[in-house]
Amino acid sequence: MTTPAGQLPASATENGSAVIRVLSYNIRSMRDDNAALARVIRACEPDLVLVQEAPRFFRWRKAAARLAAATDLVILSGGATAAGPMLLCSLRATVERTEDVLLPLTPGLHRRGFATAVVRIGGARIGVLSAHLSLQSAERYEQAGALLDRLAAMGVEHAIAGGDLNERPGGRSFGRLAGALQDCWEAAPWGGESTFTPKDPNQRIDAIFATRGIEVLGCGVPLGLVAPADLTAATDHLPVLAALRVRAE
Repeated sequence: MTTPAGQLPASATENGSAVIRVLSYNIRSMRDDNAALARVIRACEPDLVLVQEAPRFFRWRKAAARLAAATDLVILSGGATAAGPMLLCSLRATVERTEDVLLPLTPGLHRRGFATAVVRIGGARIGVLSAHLSLQSAERYEQAGALLDRLAAMGVEHAIAGGDLNERPGGRSFGRLAGALQDCWEAAPWGGESTFTPKDPNQRIDAIFATRGIEVLGCGVPLGLVAPADLTAATDHLPVLAALRVRAE
């Protein structure tokens, strides 16, 4: 399902409040076309990028630094130290604090974690979290609860979380998040809905969520902003882009 793309609001500062662009993107450890990946991110003009499957093995910091340089962004937190999630930001963001969180390891499954930060953009103070939830249902549900707990512990009024949920809307974990937060696609659908796979998108397993006080101006796969060939070449997921208005705190 798609909706007419139209114009997604640009980043702006309005009487202390901030209109920001947030991108969530599983980049498959940069194993695909990195030039296409950088073009996708740049075309979205994000203030914050919530990355999943960032490089986390041999020379992972250098790979992450190359991506940040190619997209004119700065690394906030994450990577191998968060078991894959990573945060990037534009120079609009002033960083207050960051924390990488490793979640309990279930024997036989991949280690998971969160990349988190608190930033200020304009007069708005915003908690940010990138996550990649488990393939296993019971563990995924517990991780969704841990995500909500982590947002609550940030001590901020406004927070944004996003990532690869490995689950469609209607699933228990997706529902747990959507029950406590705004599912930004549901709040203001824009662009495309399905995020997997790029060549035949037929399921929405990637999402951006926001706390209730944030105004969602539009959210979805940025089909009208990015060259289709780049979307299919960059990685094995489609990105989710949201424009949000966050009041000054």
